Amino acid sequence: MPGVRLPGNSTVGHVTVPVPVPGPGQVLLRMRASSICGSDVRAIYREHLGHGAEAYQGVIAGHEPAGDVVELGPGVTTLDVGDRVAVYHITGCGSCAECRRGYPIGCTAPTRAAHGWQRDGGHAEFMLAEAVSCLRLPENVTHVDGALVSCGFGTAYEGLLRGQVSGRDRLLITGLGPVGLAAAMLGRHLGATTIIGLEPVAERASLATELGLLDVVVTDPADLAGAVGDATNGHGCEVTMDCSGNANAREAALTHTAARGRCVMVGEGGRIDFAVSDLLIHKQASLLGSWVTSLGHMAELLDLLDRWGESPERIVTHRFALSDAGEAYAVAAEGAAGKVVITWD
Repeated sequence: MPGVRLPGNSTVGHVTVPVPVPGPGQVLLRMRASSICGSDVRAIYREHLGHGAEAYQGVIAGHEPAGDVVELGPGVTTLDVGDRVAVYHITGCGSCAECRRGYPIGCTAPTRAAHGWQRDGGHAEFMLAEAVSCLRLPENVTHVDGALVSCGFGTAYEGLLRGQVSGRDRLLITGLGPVGLAAAMLGRHLGATTIIGLEPVAERASLATELGLLDVVVTDPADLAGAVGDATNGHGCEVTMDCSGNANAREAALTHTAARGRCVMVGEGGRIDFAVSDLLIHKQASLLGSWVTSLGHMAELLDLLDRWGESPERIVTHRFALSDAGEAYAVAAEGAAGKVVITWD
């Protein structure tokens, strides 16, 4: 079968590999959608960065997969051939404290492996997955929806839960790439009464406006203070979330967090230097980090999307065949698109 690997240096390698055979507890999936994450671009496509959880091992790329079960390995009783599933993209040891909490993302065992990083991912016609990592898609949730929930929307949802977003809150999001757009979409459903976004990239700001996910979209950082002040009577937002990883945007999120508010950071990479007393201690604000999501929250989100009649697929701007993966990654790397996805439909 054809597949895609990422050798670095902003290149895509097309390979031919055997169709895998499921072992005990595993299933074979025919891929239907496999989207591209900003982490793929930042830490694998451009150059191979990181260690441990971010060490790419030359496997088939793609950690946001969704597909159909076509074969069951020995002992699998929780799934059936024909099931449509999204895949939680990290397999942990299953016995450490984080795994027992449902967060394999935090597993530190040497056996921990993420699809697209340490084990083959979704950029191929077929993919092996652990049955325990597969979540059935509700009837009205598409394969593309499921792929987006596997990481990006799951990450946004977890961050919103960490920030305890509700109808009491006004929400500021810095960075309106795919995760920021996801945070806006889900934050509205969770009850946020006013949603403000900061996005200097014109194409992404335009997409956010077109989708109608936010009340205010700010493109010039110099205008953010006025926009937040007008929307909150000068109090700031009860919840802020940085989805950019940019130091200035992170500081802006902290700056515009209301007294006793919550600032959540999900954007990867980089550093930040800020006035701790002014922005955190004296405001008695909470600063929270959030990394991906849990199996339980991912399943919860899939159910909520079905109940809300909401579709993450709305933020997809580009679709490509696997044979055009090079172009797909180039578009994603430009940082101006919404979500970029490889599909087989």
